[in-house]
Amino acid sequence: MRIGLIALLHESNTFSHQPTTLESFRQNLLLTGEPIRQALADAHHEVGGFFAGLDEAGAEAVPLFAARALPSGTIAAADFDTLVSMMLAAVRAAGKLDGILVAPHGATVSENFPDADGHWLSVLRKVVGDALPIIGTLDAHANLSPLMVDSCDALVAYRTNPHLDQRARGIEAARLMVQTVRGEISPVMAAAYPPMAISIDRQCTDEPHLKPLYSLADEKLKAEGVLSNSILLGFPYADVAEMGSAVIAVTNGDNSSAQRVANQLAENMWSIRYELAGEFTSVDDALTQCADISHRICLLDMGDNVGGGSAADGTELLAALHERRLGPAFGCIYDPASVQACEQAGVGQRVRLTVGGKTDNLHGSPIDVEVTVRSLCDGKFTEPQPRHGGIREFDQGRTAICETDAGLTLMLTSLRMVPFSLQQLYSCGVDPRQFRLLVAKGVNAPIAAYRDVCEQFIRVNTLGSTCADMSRLTYEHRRRPLFPLEQDAVYSQGIST
Repeated sequence: MRIGLIALLHESNTFSHQPTTLESFRQNLLLTGEPIRQALADAHHEVGGFFAGLDEAGAEAVPLFAARALPSGTIAAADFDTLVSMMLAAVRAAGKLDGILVAPHGATVSENFPDADGHWLSVLRKVVGDALPIIGTLDAHANLSPLMVDSCDALVAYRTNPHLDQRARGIEAARLMVQTVRGEISPVMAAAYPPMAISIDRQCTDEPHLKPLYSLADEKLKAEGVLSNSILLGFPYADVAEMGSAVIAVTNGDNSSAQRVANQLAENMWSIRYELAGEFTSVDDALTQCADISHRICLLDMGDNVGGGSAADGTELLAALHERRLGPAFGCIYDPASVQACEQAGVGQRVRLTVGGKTDNLHGSPIDVEVTVRSLCDGKFTEPQPRHGGIREFDQGRTAICETDAGLTLMLTSLRMVPFSLQQLYSCGVDPRQFRLLVAKGVNAPIAAYRDVCEQFIRVNTLGSTCADMSRLTYEHRRRPLFPLEQDAVYSQGIST
């Protein structure tokens, strides 16, 4: 049994001013053939799960193509075409395959294909034919499309956010594939699309408002013939027709049963829609709360959510912390020019910097500060534990640690970096426990790492290309109606109006 493996992962923020290019993938992950095994087989990632699940069944994993870039703007048309061409060339060169395991993100957008995942999956289907099984995984933030569903035999989404079960979902998909190829099951898939978008600040699966929905999904898995089901929370920062939440059900050869389960889950999601609308805390209110609390707090900078494709140099929250002198506080910010200035000044020296706010006009103005340079490091670190994204190796480029007189420690990086690992701090000699307040540029993803050191999290409704308040974003292409943006949206028995 020879099973091909393909991954093309990018979360595309159409509000971002940073285009995604082929170089963006080269900086992160762009491989064909056997090097994929070395890079991902042991990773806490769905592709690592593909390898593990196939190995467990004695099947041969045939790594074909793997590409991943840090969340950012829309993928340039020519570069997306190049990625798809590389993928298809690897498929054609692989010889006879019995199936293909795929790992699309589900919220990828290119200039020429708004539903980029649906496009490449449909092209793959045309190349390999209808008889070859295609089974895969989706990020929980996928904006599911009918084209994605029609192009695959089964899709399995992560069940946790922060995403800590990626490897487990990869193993699940691999087991479904092995059973399919052996003729033990015949998976069919159905989806439902309630007219709603779950606010990003309400998408943490550890919190009470989502637990009943996932409990129902787990209960449905016990029904005869149900092979899998998935909740797609959706990604609000892709202004495409598919934007919003959805559900999937996979059954053993029974289309009507699959649709019935999908509709039941969708109706349950719709019934709790008011609990899934945003609850927003301003910068002033958040810092007022912090002033009276002695324990360690993580302030989640939602408008500059790097894992959602933002600039990583937002200043609104850090500037307010500096002004209020609420330290000791820590924040990380992308600013290559300031790193260079710190390197030129040298460790122990004082230097005046204009920090952040340089990528666009969405994320606040630069902060004018005088700092003492505390240390310099290469910015490379390894995360051994399962963390959001399943990534182990990170590189944020040359990094400077500096401190203001107001008690604010800044980690200045030369490359944008997601706050998914405390090793980001430890690797540069920074102990997160020495701070009372830590700013993480994210919403839910940083929690997996920062809960080891923080007793409380406050989600802060800052400005930026990942602003949590969807009503402040200008959409042109999303589906309508969509609750909570249209409060009068109606959904009943799988039909929206």
